[in-house]
Amino acid sequence: MDRPAFYRFHQGERILPFAASEYEARLAGLRAAMSQAGIDACLFTSMHNIAYYSGFLYCAFGRPYALVVTPSDSVTISAGIDAAQPWRRGHGDNITYTDWARNNYWRAIASVTGKRRVLGIDSDHLTLAQAALLQDFLEPTETRDIAPATMRQRMHKSPAEIALIRQGAAVADVGGYAIRETIREGVREIDVAMAGRDAMELEIARRFPDAEYRDTWVWFQSGINTDGAHNPVTGRILQRGDILSLNTFPMISGYYTALELTLFVGEVDDASRAIWEANVAAHEYGMSLLKPGASCAEVTENINAFFAERDLLQYRTFGYGHSFGVLSHYYGREAGLELREDIATVLEPGMVISMEPMLTIPEGQPGAGGYREHDILVITENGNEDITGYPYGPEFNVVG
Repeated sequence: MDRPAFYRFHQGERILPFAASEYEARLAGLRAAMSQAGIDACLFTSMHNIAYYSGFLYCAFGRPYALVVTPSDSVTISAGIDAAQPWRRGHGDNITYTDWARNNYWRAIASVTGKRRVLGIDSDHLTLAQAALLQDFLEPTETRDIAPATMRQRMHKSPAEIALIRQGAAVADVGGYAIRETIREGVREIDVAMAGRDAMELEIARRFPDAEYRDTWVWFQSGINTDGAHNPVTGRILQRGDILSLNTFPMISGYYTALELTLFVGEVDDASRAIWEANVAAHEYGMSLLKPGASCAEVTENINAFFAERDLLQYRTFGYGHSFGVLSHYYGREAGLELREDIATVLEPGMVISMEPMLTIPEGQPGAGGYREHDILVITENGNEDITGYPYGPEFNVVG
């Protein structure tokens, strides 16, 4: 009944979102950062860094996963329940750990890192429990947080990444049009959401026949449910005059894109139209500010001033935009590229960022509800390129 602590199980054809040269370029950038920081090996436990440097997006279900990068090797560490799938869907080597003895995961990692090394970790993800086991099994001379450096690397998209994000934005538009066709009085939020999700899943399968399909979703909100940007879908029935929030989120090989819009069912009253048009104006103004050399804080302050002049700033609830790439609603946010007052990052060509102002007017006031417009923009040498195609604003989005 003796079983090994870990082993290699490699079978089938390797299929990745990008060419091997793309991952080698990312690893080269990482190794340069490691050398500069005096790091002997990196131990990544987060979904986003493992996916970014290997292509493999794990499904934890309570089990730990890892990617170990040394000056010469890149090895994913995965659980036996996944068999050879992590190898087929990952760049570099793969080791499978068994659950026949507790902490075989750490024994597999130690086989690559060795002991008493300077380790780079993504400390924004490593738990206290796992950090203690790291000390016990690897006995590092020092641990250093490599997460800020990896985030900076992920913020700058390669041409291959931008091409994938562009496809994702087009898929989000497909979901938006499917939702628009489904909206009418008497329909539940969940029915509308499913129409958008199904349309996107089918479109992703058409565009990417060799991909893995998971995690594409829709948040479709109506009435009071529009007050928060991330409010879940419910069974609320749409009524004439309802404010709506359409949010489509296609996921392609770990890469997230989005389309987020305000709509109304059948008609829009004057007070609501005035708020909506003000938010659209802020959206267009904000997009005009996204260009190389502008800082996230400066863009934010300018839009703040725009809203303040119209006595609307008090209804803003969060920042005006964020980066896109290897991220989702449960992993990978690139906090260094968000349009907020406390982010000093300067925009550079190759970054991808949204513009998404939102105003929430409380219930009982004229125009009550949450208003948001959202486009995805690629920062270019001279300005930006808007890769969202679905129209925003009242002219197209009073429907049903």
